[in-house]
Amino acid sequence: MSAINLAEAAADLPDAWSSRELGTVGEACVKVLRMDGTPVGEESHRAAEALLVLDGRLELEVDGMPVSVRAGELFMVPAGVVHAVRAGSRGTLVIMELPEQ
Repeated sequence: MSAINLAEAAADLPDAWSSRELGTVGEACVKVLRMDGTPVGEESHRAAEALLVLDGRLELEVDGMPVSVRAGELFMVPAGVVHAVRAGSRGTLVIMELPEQ
């Protein structure tokens, strides 16, 4: 086992919004990705999803309401809740979620 430099892992990704799986905790995947300001369409998941902003800011719309998540903050999206990434989200994001089946 070794430590993972999350900033380097995100910087090494070929494209923004393409995540890299870092490992698993139980059945949950831990991923890192780089946000570049572009929006991402609505989605929902069968299980809750944790979104941890390492640097920058994540701009969400959750159940039709705007939500800003700053560096160092964790946002939990409840299972089944429709959410989307709004324009202006930039920085490094860690996602913890169950794989979709």
